[in-house]
Amino acid sequence: MSRNPPDGRRLRADVAETHTAVVFFTADRAYKVKKPLDLAFVDYTTRAARRTACERELELNRRFAPDAYLGLAELHGPGDEGPEPVVVMRRMPPERRLSHLVTVGTPVDDAVRQVARLLAACHAGARHDAEVAAEGTRDALLGRWEAGFTELERLDERTGLHAPVRTEVQHAVHRYLAGRKPLFDSRIEDGRIVDGHGDLLAQDIFCLDDGPRVLDCLEFDDRLRYVDGLDDAAFLAMDLEQLGARETAGAFLAGYREYSGDPAPPSLWHHYVAYRAFVRAKVSLIQAAQGAHGAAGAAGKLAGLALRHLRESAVRLVLVGGLPGSGKTTVSGALADRLGATLLSTDRLRKELAGIPPDRSARAAYGTGLYTAEARHRTYEELLAHAETLLARGESVVLDASWTSAAERAAAAGAAERTTSDLVALCCRAPRGVARTRLAHRPAGPSDADQATADAMAERMDPWPGAVVLDTTGPVRSAVDQAVHAVRPDTQTARVYRRPYMEPG
Repeated sequence: MSRNPPDGRRLRADVAETHTAVVFFTADRAYKVKKPLDLAFVDYTTRAARRTACERELELNRRFAPDAYLGLAELHGPGDEGPEPVVVMRRMPPERRLSHLVTVGTPVDDAVRQVARLLAACHAGARHDAEVAAEGTRDALLGRWEAGFTELERLDERTGLHAPVRTEVQHAVHRYLAGRKPLFDSRIEDGRIVDGHGDLLAQDIFCLDDGPRVLDCLEFDDRLRYVDGLDDAAFLAMDLEQLGARETAGAFLAGYREYSGDPAPPSLWHHYVAYRAFVRAKVSLIQAAQGAHGAAGAAGKLAGLALRHLRESAVRLVLVGGLPGSGKTTVSGALADRLGATLLSTDRLRKELAGIPPDRSARAAYGTGLYTAEARHRTYEELLAHAETLLARGESVVLDASWTSAAERAAAAGAAERTTSDLVALCCRAPRGVARTRLAHRPAGPSDADQATADAMAERMDPWPGAVVLDTTGPVRSAVDQAVHAVRPDTQTARVYRRPYMEPG
């Protein structure tokens, strides 16, 4: 197949082949012909089926690149029973592929922001009906994970995903999904489940001067395109990361969140990236089992990427306690920022419940005023109710409170258990002289505690054997580093997959 220019020169057509199609390239056009085959997921054995598939490909892909998908042509040959349908496309310059640009080190930050904007716009105009939404439930996602686990069990150990990795992946997936049904319900209620792209690879995105062109969406199974918009975006984030562009991946997801107005917690970002990496790892394992060179190594790399993001996605309830002057409030705030977690404080909540501004003094003797046993119980009850709601919606939470009562710690453990969240207990300590100096020079704020309060609380504090003790005598950074290691001993804080931090105004 060729298109000859007017001056008589002959152009040779380049050819590319996929598992379902053959593509012929000329100077400015690409012609895609479906193969007449029957696979497990497609049946193109009849011309009518191939024509329907071509028409569907045009319809779906024009949502993302209308000027790239030019139309349907027919190929006639001697002795044919009928014309062969051909998808006619505008040929894209290969040197402008996003995957190529990333690989050679070309700056692509502006380009991926444009892709994020395009994807968000397409999602905003996509189908959001009940049939689509059904694929966005927690149980639907779990079903896709489970199908993948079942398929992995049939593969040989030698293909690269060893039993300990599979076990940790399965455990992390089940733990995250078990406690997050309210999160997935809210995604459906907010219309976040869309008829998306379904196969958003960097090799199919072309960064042109007049904007990106996103090609080759998944058209053979509608249900595989019915996904959370963030899941759709996570496919490209995963692909960029496995190409070695993790910062770019994070910038893309941040751009998508901005343009789509998506309030999803970072834990969900990580979970969807992990899912996409797992699916790609599974495909590589299948290829490895078939003898494909390098597939086992690729599978191992992708499995590692999936596992790291699953670890990052873990939802945590962190108790930061200690006596007045121990530094717990300072450590709590800095730790919440480092983790990208929500910070809740009994000092603020206590006054909120009483209708008092947080900076107004309500100082009273220990056990009186706002500090009676009844008021304390109500404050902790409300604190844990707020925390449990956030945990179920995928938000990690840091709780700044004294936690001197074993009963209150047990109630916190119950909230973590009900939301299958990881519970971490941190107890801040400082020498009595250091704490006394801090209390004497502390500016007015939500806390009303003085040295007399600290002494009374010390006498009544229950033992806390499960807590990690933080020495806050030195620099705050040192104590926070200890706290981060206690909360996440096997991971590093991934600032590229988190909400942007804003200083309080």
